[in-house]
Amino acid sequence: MATQHDSARQSDKSRPALRLDSSQPIRTVRPGFDRQADRDRRQRIAEAAYFLAEARAFAPGHEEEDWLAAEARVDALDSFLA
Repeated sequence: MATQHDSARQSDKSRPALRLDSSQPIRTVRPGFDRQADRDRRQRIAEAAYFLAEARAFAPGHEEEDWLAAEARVDALDSFLA
């Protein structure tokens, strides 16, 4: 009696094997992505979040709120300067 696994194996055999062209590099990030710019952005967000937390005496429970507010501020500044 054929099971689902058997039918899955049969359908796998009917598909052509995936072949990678070894002459083409495999991209791990999208084209145009700048890792250093992303690191710099994250660092600026972290610093801004720290100052927001410091302004409320580091009261716990607002970490995500601080990060999102800092992210919005950094992105607004970046778009203003662009």
